[in-house]
Amino acid sequence: MQKHGKFITFEGCEGAGKSTQVQMLSGYLTSQGIESIVTREVGGTDSAEQIRECWLSKKDGFWEPVTEVLLITAARNEHLKKKILPALREGKWVICDRFLDSTIAYQGLGLGVDIGLIQKLYELIAEGIKPDITILLDIKANSGLDRVESRNGIDDRYQQKNIEFHETLRKAYLAIANENKKRFAIVDASEDKETIAAKIAKIVDERLLNGE
Repeated sequence: MQKHGKFITFEGCEGAGKSTQVQMLSGYLTSQGIESIVTREVGGTDSAEQIRECWLSKKDGFWEPVTEVLLITAARNEHLKKKILPALREGKWVICDRFLDSTIAYQGLGLGVDIGLIQKLYELIAEGIKPDITILLDIKANSGLDRVESRNGIDDRYQQKNIEFHETLRKAYLAIANENKKRFAIVDASEDKETIAAKIAKIVDERLLNGE
């Protein structure tokens, strides 16, 4: 009987380096003989990416916060059903750049949407699937935004929000991690990418690979 794959999610504020570390972890897993796929939210499939484009293309304030959650949940349902769940059932590991915790941090603690509603909507679509481990790349809000601006500029409406919003996000992520210590691992994202990647590989070794 084929083993069920592992589900790893990456979280963090803008500029934390999630995309880079997702790719580096995928390369590490390949070196260990583990087949993995890399994906992201909001998006991950053609249909979910179209929802993402619709969601992010509007100006700040166009969507009611609850409407944003409904759009994100619709995209997540497409993503789960068409990509994440099939890959896990095939025994592949899935590495996802953002997932449910981003919705809780951004739309829940950031925009004030009831967290119970966010979690209930997830339960309706998730078929019991939760991340095996979540890597939180923690960085000061101003440092992360400086990275974004130097790399490719501040382009979407969430990146354009004021520093207070981004500081709230960081606090939100740390609070979520503190409430879910068994699932989360917090990594200092201010270090160089090779050091960060080595720490993440060690965490994955200790929590997932050594138990295989």
